[in-house]
Amino acid sequence: MDLQYQLKAGNYYLYNLSDEPSKVTGERRYRLVTDIVAVAFNRRSGKIHEHGMPARIHSWAAHTRRRLLAAGSLEEANDLVVISGPWPVEELNKCLWSPILCRRILQRLASLPHGKRQRGFEEDWRRAA
Repeated sequence: MDLQYQLKAGNYYLYNLSDEPSKVTGERRYRLVTDIVAVAFNRRSGKIHEHGMPARIHSWAAHTRRRLLAAGSLEEANDLVVISGPWPVEELNKCLWSPILCRRILQRLASLPHGKRQRGFEEDWRRAA
């Protein structure tokens, strides 16, 4: 599956790029629309387990951690990380495509820009003031 998020009108749309575009509109059908995205992945390997709406991902992660702890896998439960918020679309898609980049996202989390602001937003705001 070739999944890709796109930001349209302040919402994240998830598309499967292997789906055929509509003959009428020329666009693919979206699989998910949400205003904030969450990603659950393994901190060490970078493998993505789940992504999508934050409430569902946090619920999945809590349930998975309980199961892992009950099975005695403390290390695996501690390695499960969930990041949610307004991601930059480029970083979100890179994370989906490459486990290495997803693993490095934790180190760069504080320096990531706000995902819903377009480039040049601050300059436009300053010029208007």
